[in-house]
Amino acid sequence: MTEVLNAIPTVPGVPKPDPILVVDGLHRAFGGLDAVAVEHLEVQRGCITSLIGPNGAGKTTFFNCLTGFDRPQGGTWSFDGKPLHGRFAYQIARRGLVRTFQLTKALARLTVTDNMLLAARDNPGERLYASLIPAIWRDTEARNRDRARELLDRFELSHMAGELAGTLSGGQRKLLEMARALMTDPSAILLDEPMAGVNPRLAQSLASHIQELRDNGLTVILIEHDMDVVMGISDWVVCMAEGRVISEGPPATVRADPAVIDAYLGARHAPQETSSRPDPGEPLGI
Repeated sequence: MTEVLNAIPTVPGVPKPDPILVVDGLHRAFGGLDAVAVEHLEVQRGCITSLIGPNGAGKTTFFNCLTGFDRPQGGTWSFDGKPLHGRFAYQIARRGLVRTFQLTKALARLTVTDNMLLAARDNPGERLYASLIPAIWRDTEARNRDRARELLDRFELSHMAGELAGTLSGGQRKLLEMARALMTDPSAILLDEPMAGVNPRLAQSLASHIQELRDNGLTVILIEHDMDVVMGISDWVVCMAEGRVISEGPPATVRADPAVIDAYLGARHAPQETSSRPDPGEPLGI
């Protein structure tokens, strides 16, 4: 898949061979400030696409609009060929596009297992009258618990299954949120700064988990400021600044793009051959 991406032009808005997400004219403003103004963007299916840019570039607002947590003033977007604009967050999640948050949303007074079970889909026991008849929902509940145990074991959280989610460390909550998102059997997952605030060992584990998701056929879109992580795991990188896409391409190509260096990275993050450029100042968001 990476070879296919390497063969296409590295210009903002370039069409992809098999896009799972297509965005057109997405616009979100707060007052007179354009937080997001993406003319056209396609995300390749089955790849890790990293979204980078300075703080305030509109990355999280872009995620919020795509997943129904915010309403843009204009634009359309489709996922797996089906339009998503105008739909609510739960409807978008049911279509297979789910997200995590920079500030984790674990329900602190429920156990880790119960947090997982909340995300399970199509449980007949959630209907009022069916909930009174265990025979209707017992088998589904058992399958959901088996799935939850499998995911908790995969993310090395099985020893915390019976503990309250509020007792988890910040890094463990990141893992729980990622595992809970997978309980919905998504086609694509949007991760908002999963490495923020976690220790280096756990960050390395998270990076491995993200690559494993891609290797299992899931599309991953990742907001991340850790450039070592971005360069190490990404198949494609998109850089935003002032709400707009200013560059996209393979990691090494974007890293060497003068527009990205000037707007975000600074000369000290550029490849060696560009390091003689004047440093435009401290990089934002690193």
